[in-house]
Amino acid sequence: MKTKFVILINRIQEHLWFRPFVFCLLSVAAALFAHQADETSLNELVPQIKTESIEDLLDILSASMLVIAIFAVGSMLSAYSAAGRTATPRSFKIIITDDVSQYALSTFIGAFIFSIVATVALSNGYYNKAGKFILFVITLIFFTAVILIFLRWVDRISRLGRLEHTILQVEKVAEKSISKYIKNPLRNALPIVGEFIGGQAILAHKTGYVQNINMEALQELAESLDLKMRLNCLPGKFVNENFEIVHIRSTGDSEITQEVEKKINQTIEIGHTRLFDEDPRFGLITLTEIASRALSPGINDPGTAIQIIGCHEKLFYLWNNPEKTENDLLYDRLEIPQIEMCDFFDDAFKPISRDGAGFMEVMLRLQKAFCALEKINHNAIKTASKQHSEYAFKRAQIAMDMEEDLEILEKASLFRK
Repeated sequence: MKTKFVILINRIQEHLWFRPFVFCLLSVAAALFAHQADETSLNELVPQIKTESIEDLLDILSASMLVIAIFAVGSMLSAYSAAGRTATPRSFKIIITDDVSQYALSTFIGAFIFSIVATVALSNGYYNKAGKFILFVITLIFFTAVILIFLRWVDRISRLGRLEHTILQVEKVAEKSISKYIKNPLRNALPIVGEFIGGQAILAHKTGYVQNINMEALQELAESLDLKMRLNCLPGKFVNENFEIVHIRSTGDSEITQEVEKKINQTIEIGHTRLFDEDPRFGLITLTEIASRALSPGINDPGTAIQIIGCHEKLFYLWNNPEKTENDLLYDRLEIPQIEMCDFFDDAFKPISRDGAGFMEVMLRLQKAFCALEKINHNAIKTASKQHSEYAFKRAQIAMDMEEDLEILEKASLFRK
């Protein structure tokens, strides 16, 4: 239940309306909170604040904040649209969760709601001496916060949606997801070893991408029914209604009913799109899509592809000095597959090798990246680096005509060494 609640909160926080809604509630609470001071001894300590001065400030706040909020929404939508055009539509989920922009929009809308509520309350004599003073202070705080956040937001909106900023944001999200995977690749479950003899297949009830697997709920279900389970999917996997998502085996007398199948499917969240936080491959795929678009004939921007290769190299170096791996076995009735390193390399480098095969500078940067990654103390990365170095060189042989360029690439390639 706790895991499901956390997942639900994370999904809600990704929506653009969430923080403005929270700030609206806080602004209403702030306007009403000032009245509580009237029931304290502050009436005798604070100076008298004229109602007209507070009304003037609130009028300015309400008139300006609505205009600024509308302007902020328009600017953010333009930035989001630009990110989708210049990078990839998959980056939209990351750009829309930009903290600075969301806090700015939330503050502008919250200040507007506060000014309306406070004006109505003030006009109806809701505040006495202390209440007016507290309301005046809160109004000044709102003014200060709006000015500071607006200045910070102007700097951010000038970069939001730009290609370089989008690449940086995607890289951060990919780094977080990959680091989480490296730290706990088995998700505190058992690895898949040997055959699952006597297992019964459970088919998916939906078609789409696996977004999350509630390991805690699966473990509880397996314990209650005395089952062993072997998962056949991970977040990011596309499944259909004929796909075997789980194999189960009863170690007792429990009968596998349709109700059990339904409960298992409820623990595996399936949606229309992939999510970055639980899917370590999706960040690499999104970065590579940006590189492929940059290498298209209509854009012809090999520099962006070279930058993406550098991002990939940095991300794979997370395996060079991994954080302490979590070995706590919490789900001893669950077996879970791991992602093969060759899949990570295919996501990151194969499309670039294909689309950039005719660009000498891109292919040379690829070979240098493979040589650097081969030095990581990780056998699977060493093997994948050699394989992809050879694959990239073969792609270049097909696309390039200059023998001199091919000779340079051959000397720089890893598989020849």
